[in-house]
Amino acid sequence: MAVKSGGTVSAGLIVLILVAAAIGAIVTIILQNTGLEPRLIAIISGFVATIAASIARYRVVFLGAGRGPDDSKIPSLVVIYAAIASIAGSLAAHDINLSFEGDTATVFMGALAGLFSAILMAMLMITYHTNSSTPID
Repeated sequence: MAVKSGGTVSAGLIVLILVAAAIGAIVTIILQNTGLEPRLIAIISGFVATIAASIARYRVVFLGAGRGPDDSKIPSLVVIYAAIASIAGSLAAHDINLSFEGDTATVFMGALAGLFSAILMAMLMITYHTNSSTPID
């Protein structure tokens, strides 16, 4: 069993959080004039941001910069939990956004939706890898 590198895990979390916040904001910019409800925009932004950030984290950390936990064999139950985390993070971002106004607030909501969703998903992945009997190579 290989020892986990703290730098690799930290790099993965930083990539996950930054990419999720950026993608959440971009998706919100795309969706803000479509007539969708802000709550639905937040959920879509958070979900897309979570998926994109997971892919980016996997590509950068596991395939590129170093060896981190191999998430390619994550059980489908963890993926379902990540989707639920995405909904929870997005709804929290929407509720925080209610105190702001204007188009900038909508972009801020998308960035928060991606950020909160990614943080919740990262907590799920850390918990999965901590309690998994599968060695992390």
